[in-house]
Amino acid sequence: MFKYLITILLSLALTKSILAQQTSGYPKVTGYFSIVNPIATWTKDGYTSNFGNVYSIGFPFGLNLLKSDRFGVSFEVAPLIRTEKNISKVSTVLFHPGAMFRFKHGFTFIGRMAFETNGRFGITPIFNQVIKKGKDASLFVAVPFPVRFGNNQPSSFSTGAQIGISF
Repeated sequence: MFKYLITILLSLALTKSILAQQTSGYPKVTGYFSIVNPIATWTKDGYTSNFGNVYSIGFPFGLNLLKSDRFGVSFEVAPLIRTEKNISKVSTVLFHPGAMFRFKHGFTFIGRMAFETNGRFGITPIFNQVIKKGKDASLFVAVPFPVRFGNNQPSSFSTGAQIGISF
């Protein structure tokens, strides 16, 4: 009889714990779509602007798994289009998993790993700020700082401007 009583008490405690977790709203899945405009890149060979003879633009989209108000993981895919000599093409697709550290007032720091189909790899620290929070969607801006290596090219450090909608 004592064994059954313990089993019932444990079941009730676990049920209460599970229900409490469900009412907190986490884990939660969100998505987003954005546009990123690279601004400049620095290598050992010097500075290159995105507004010269070559222009690139990216279209990142992804899913976030929010574990709490403060932490989540994110997976992003970003095709980049490059225009050079009046020819436009997808120059690379970036696979961009990362960890999200969420702070007060809509500010998030995202540390991403980067794997590009053109053979480059690296990291991308991103500073993200929600500028308009809506009921079903939010508008955000972000500043990425890509660091890339590989593919027999010099290491590079870049920056850009990103704007998007999360839902």
